[in-house]
Amino acid sequence: MDHWAEIEKLIVDRRADRLAERVKALDEQACKEVAARLPELLKELRARFDRWDDGLADYGSVFRVAGAATFGGAAAVASWLYRRDFAPQWAGPDADVGLVLAVLADRPAAWRADLAERLVLRLRGSDDRGMELALALVREAGIEPPPHDPLVAGWVAREPSPSLPGDPLLGHLLPRLFEAQGVGRVLQWERSPQEGWLRALLEVAASGQVRREALIDGCVRRFLLGGTPIDLRFFVRLHEALDPSPAEGAARARDYLRLLPASPGPVAELAVKRLRACGDLGADDLAEAWGSLLFRAERKLVRAGISWLDRSVRRSPELAGLVAAPLASAFAADSAELQEKAVELAVAHAGRMTEEGRATVREAIELLPPHLGLRAAAAFAGGSVAEAEPVFVPPPLPPAPERAVAFPPAIESIEELMTEGARSWQAWERRLAGFVALVGRDRAGVVAELRPRLIGGPGWTYRQETWERVDQWFDGAAHSLTGTASAQRAWLRYMPTSGPAAPLRLLLHRAAEILRAVEEDTLPPLLLATPTHSTGHVAAAELVRRLEEIEAAGAKPLAADLQQALLRLPRTPDLEAMRRAARLTSGAGRIVAGWTCPEVAIELEWRCNGEGEGHDWHDRSHEHNVRLVPSATVEPTGLPLVDLMLSVPEHWGDSEHREWWPSTLPSHREVAAAYLMPHVLRRYWEHDTVGPEQARELARAEGPVGAAFAVVLARVLGDPRMPESVDVLLETAARDELPAEEVGRQTGLLLAGGEVRMIDMIAALEAAARRGAHAYVWRIASTALPTLLPAPGERPRNGLAGFVALAAATADWSGARGEIPEVRAMAARRGGSGLLREIRRLHDLLTADDGQEG
Repeated sequence: MDHWAEIEKLIVDRRADRLAERVKALDEQACKEVAARLPELLKELRARFDRWDDGLADYGSVFRVAGAATFGGAAAVASWLYRRDFAPQWAGPDADVGLVLAVLADRPAAWRADLAERLVLRLRGSDDRGMELALALVREAGIEPPPHDPLVAGWVAREPSPSLPGDPLLGHLLPRLFEAQGVGRVLQWERSPQEGWLRALLEVAASGQVRREALIDGCVRRFLLGGTPIDLRFFVRLHEALDPSPAEGAARARDYLRLLPASPGPVAELAVKRLRACGDLGADDLAEAWGSLLFRAERKLVRAGISWLDRSVRRSPELAGLVAAPLASAFAADSAELQEKAVELAVAHAGRMTEEGRATVREAIELLPPHLGLRAAAAFAGGSVAEAEPVFVPPPLPPAPERAVAFPPAIESIEELMTEGARSWQAWERRLAGFVALVGRDRAGVVAELRPRLIGGPGWTYRQETWERVDQWFDGAAHSLTGTASAQRAWLRYMPTSGPAAPLRLLLHRAAEILRAVEEDTLPPLLLATPTHSTGHVAAAELVRRLEEIEAAGAKPLAADLQQALLRLPRTPDLEAMRRAARLTSGAGRIVAGWTCPEVAIELEWRCNGEGEGHDWHDRSHEHNVRLVPSATVEPTGLPLVDLMLSVPEHWGDSEHREWWPSTLPSHREVAAAYLMPHVLRRYWEHDTVGPEQARELARAEGPVGAAFAVVLARVLGDPRMPESVDVLLETAARDELPAEEVGRQTGLLLAGGEVRMIDMIAALEAAARRGAHAYVWRIASTALPTLLPAPGERPRNGLAGFVALAAATADWSGARGEIPEVRAMAARRGGSGLLREIRRLHDLLTADDGQEG
């Protein structure tokens, strides 16, 4: 009987379930025949696919089933099952485990045990695609699996089933759980003792199937093996869920002591807790524990060690002779609060120390700041006191750089016109102005030089639904000019209709009207809105000169170009230029002659999940889903694009040419900043937020500044990737245009909402203060503080003590006086935390002169 023909057809048809039934019925000779032909068939099918094509993986299950059933040796089966052909590198777990087990079921038990061991040793990680089959075979074979860490990690990577107590692997793999590498990382997200592996292990311990003491010993053994905090996180949680009694802790005291000097913070904290609960440690053990903790770098552990030492000596004064070396170590702590507490205890117990202990303290005095060193030296009759650092005298503000320089001239050659591109708004303006001027001077010559470059050009541009980039419109104008366009009236067909942001719409309209003017042969000899200054401004006298030239040529200015030119006029009117404009006969001349810069009032609202200003930014029970919503109030001018630009309609965060937007509104920087609000807060990981260059352009523009400008500046100050933002603050302050209180208010909201980190904001503000902006930084910090200070019973934000310290320093440098009610209220609270100490120092400094007049 021809078994192979039938088997081959089932493989080619990929009928794995039917194949499994068929191969189980084969006799020994038929199995040998099929096994011999499988490699040949595999080679034949592989030839049907390209080298980079993974189509052969679709045949993986049928080949695996056939090989598992017919190959004779366990080694051959193990090798065949996990050929690379049967699954691409990124394939998930095997989906055919049941079928493979079914065709292996009739193999001898010793043979299946051999295969199980081989499959286990092939595993390379907890997510290895062969993990399910290896686990199933080990369970079925009833053998003790060979020692192999990936198997243990893979076992715990599966959610424990209710039948875990009956799992034949429990007795073999549970002891290895505490030794195998990779287990901790697999279980790092296990948190609740009511679910997952924490619950399963607690239940088997409670049932008596596994000794509770064995789990505790396993955790401690794992801690002693060492590892990263991630590696040990699960075992810390398991240990604390087991909650060893004082007696159980005392039995392991020596192990806990060994964990104190160098284990990760959470492990050391756990060890401190258990050792303190013992209650009967000997003097030598206490000295060892204190010495280990007070030598650590983590403030939390040093604080715990000082507290333990203090309470122990209060209860047993005879222990004071052991405290010298631990307290001397704490003199090197990086916290002034901890250093002061260590000095306080050392001075208090100096009389009970041995002479050797006092000498140890004297040697460490040089590690203390001068004021604490003097105190310790007086109590211990000697020691080197560190020299006081020179009092910092803040420098004056550096002068502001020139606000604007002359704008470079327009492009004057076809070669540069086609290579300049639109890499910046300056390059775009030069390209646009050059194109119009060149065509105006010699249209036929431009066509003759451009046409050979454009024939057969990027027709894909015309296959797009909309043109959302200005260079697409420029390409359209060039193709229309040279007769190589794939579509006519493109200015009607490709304008986006989904409501782009107004600055982007203005940019696109300017480009589109040039394309239209090219098609209709109405292009003026030059543009009006090409800037004369690097800020984007157009000098009024130059604008009028351009109008005069257009009028003399018998042409008409382009509508969007005129409106952009008006938005670029300086805020201070040029009366002589206005009189010249009034003498023009065109409607554009009359518009310019009567132009006055509109005044726009911008308001900014922070909204979180629909809530406005009343939102509680201290509430940490949920993520703060924040939106910044600007609104504008302005009298209409009757010019559609001008009115659109100044009304700040809501938009959905368009990003095309966003870096150019401030240049469209150089006399209305607060309005320009308002358009950037969707890009101030990071909405997702790779969201491209505002940067210091946009903040710098806003700083060099004209017009009032308020909340929108302030939040842009505060946002870039809080980004550690943007150190140049400090220069923007200094430049704005040097011109006396920095809205410090508003920047402070926005800084407080950004920090309270978790949009920027306290440590980054402190670094930027301190850098600005040390370069001469100390008075401005004080106003920023003092305005932000009421938003940041926690209510009674509320946990303060990380780094807040450092922010208060910066406020105190800048208040001192600025000679600031006058209490802040929120600071006064917090200074009156009970406690001795570092934050409260800084708050009290700030309050004392601000009220130092109270009552001294009269």
